Amino acid sequence: MEPTDTHSKTRQQRALFAVAVAELLALTLWFSASAVAPQLEELWSLSTSQSVGLTLAVQIGFVAGALGLAVLGIPDRFNSRRIFVISGIVGAAANALLVGLDGDVFLLALGLRALTGAALAGVYPSGLKVMAGWFRSGRGMALGVLVGALTIGSAGPHLIRGLGFDWRGVVLGASALALVGVAIMQWGVADGPYETTTGRFSFGMVGKILRNRGWRLSTYGYLGHMWELYAMWTWTAAFLSASAFASGWGDGWVPTATFAVIAAGGAGAWIAGAIADRRGRTLVAGTSMAVSGSCALLTPLVYAVAPPLTVALFVVWGFAVVADSAQFSTMATEVSSESERGTALTLQTAIGFLLTLVTIRGVPVLADTWGWQWAFPILALGPMLGIAAMVTLKRSPHGARLAGGIG
Repeated sequence: MEPTDTHSKTRQQRALFAVAVAELLALTLWFSASAVAPQLEELWSLSTSQSVGLTLAVQIGFVAGALGLAVLGIPDRFNSRRIFVISGIVGAAANALLVGLDGDVFLLALGLRALTGAALAGVYPSGLKVMAGWFRSGRGMALGVLVGALTIGSAGPHLIRGLGFDWRGVVLGASALALVGVAIMQWGVADGPYETTTGRFSFGMVGKILRNRGWRLSTYGYLGHMWELYAMWTWTAAFLSASAFASGWGDGWVPTATFAVIAAGGAGAWIAGAIADRRGRTLVAGTSMAVSGSCALLTPLVYAVAPPLTVALFVVWGFAVVADSAQFSTMATEVSSESERGTALTLQTAIGFLLTLVTIRGVPVLADTWGWQWAFPILALGPMLGIAAMVTLKRSPHGARLAGGIG
């Protein structure tokens, strides 16, 4: 049962706020190096492919960490807040160590970014599970708020850079913010009434989840979403800079605009989450992917035009591209048993982030071949397939388990 008395509802809302803020601050670690890539290329004499490698290392580390956690069943065997806290400390430390590197440092930097990604595998899904432990009805809204917060957090390093900090300030600032997030999760949040831990280990749990057709369909939609999301986030600044120079403008405004584009997803996730609880998760996720995929297809038309027009399209894209994200996570919790919730979330995110390696690496290859004007339309393939998965899920028996039966 959901809490009905005022005191319980107040505790629930406080938990919503605290978990969201903790996730926002911790996720600043994700793009702390990517936001200052041009400075790192010059300082460490990195090639473009090596710079891309630093971004991919975070994704690879996340995938490895998430798969390890899922296979061992750790998200459902141990307290989610404790996993978040330990992982956040490790991630903040690994990220901060970047500022002490000197000389021929690429391999060391690569290892530290991979370790940061692995640590974030214990932060992101654990935060989702903590939030799910506080909400049963209204879970789509709650996870939407959380994904919106981590979206803004992911954009945070671009804002720090836009405020004039050098690369060390951006990196250390992200680590400091992450530690504040850890403190909030440790001392500012209690376990919710729906938090679950089994205390048992079973290799069979992953197999059981994989055989769950409802989980598979929600994950197919998530894969379509992830095909697009991180490539768009990673390369928006490069597209905006190339477009600005092609139209005769400077690019000093690009870091702040990139923050605005990515952060727009914070509002998108929150609004979509609230609507999904009332109108259905598959409808909201499918609509979001239709809008974001259309934006990807339209990007060639706003290349080399006045920056306000380019940024306007990208803000709409940024709003829509992450609006569906929380709904796939919510679906995973609704079609899985409570004892499998954490592993279902972690396994879904691991597979999704594995796919991001393809498009994060592929977009700059297309840009080198065809130019930045034509680098993004291929990202529309993911939303197209994701929409098909949502239609199938809505029509399946598993659809009746979503959003209280709405689908």
